[in-house]
Amino acid sequence: MQYLKLLRPSHWAKNLFLFIPLFFAGELTNVEKIIELVKGFIAFSLIASSIYIINDYRDIENDRKHPKKSKRPLASGAVSKPAGLAIFFVCVALGMLMGYLVREKFLFILGIYFVLNLGYSFGLKNISILDIIIVSIGFVLRVKAGGVASVIPVSEWLMIMVFLLALFLAIAKRRDDVLLKQESGVDMRKASKGYNMDFLNVSLGLVSAIIIVAYLMYCMAPETIARFGTYRLYYTCIFVIAGLMRYLQITYVENNTGSPTKILYKDRFVQLTILLWILSFYVIIYLPTDQSFFK
Repeated sequence: MQYLKLLRPSHWAKNLFLFIPLFFAGELTNVEKIIELVKGFIAFSLIASSIYIINDYRDIENDRKHPKKSKRPLASGAVSKPAGLAIFFVCVALGMLMGYLVREKFLFILGIYFVLNLGYSFGLKNISILDIIIVSIGFVLRVKAGGVASVIPVSEWLMIMVFLLALFLAIAKRRDDVLLKQESGVDMRKASKGYNMDFLNVSLGLVSAIIIVAYLMYCMAPETIARFGTYRLYYTCIFVIAGLMRYLQITYVENNTGSPTKILYKDRFVQLTILLWILSFYVIIYLPTDQSFFK
């Protein structure tokens, strides 16, 4: 159980971003492309797990000071250091092999993701602002890799929105670190020294506003309307706004944004807004057979 926990399978949900290009292209029923994306999902999950392992390996001492991270397998001693390193190399080898089986260009993007995050683990995460930018780029690479695996062009608007959303979540997580620092008096990560509550609060408000504007511009862009054959995508913005507002509520009112994936798994309001957004997008893109569907 501890070895499985070391891989952090709950965080594999982030790799579902690979399926975003397929969904937005209206080809979610293409079985052949779904199979390739499943392979890509496995590859990214293995590489992501390897990064989590090496990151935990290097942060053992700091994690032991953290109220939650101290329970991680390496920090708690449940998994030995040699065993952790062995699993790291196995994950890298299997992940790269799976990436190669998808497509060579996919393997190239996967390699960039691995090197970038390895640099993050070996010191770049200690540089304020750069740390959250690297995390956000990781999500952009997932989407780009998903487009490569499914042979679907990824629009600039989609890349921008994914980057902004990931940046928003990363800022919220750093805010949680600053809260922990205020409560315990201990820096949970070195990059936290470059942040304070005022800066993070302003940044969250700024980025969330840009996300909404960017999403509306994407939905109403002439190329988007031409691609989907409808101008009605802007209807879905209500769920985007509701989801962002709920996350801001969790951040500002409940002060509970430690892990975006935990919020995704536990918060019913966020789950509902995501589900309704997916359903509304599905209805608009996949169900209409003619232009009079919504008239």
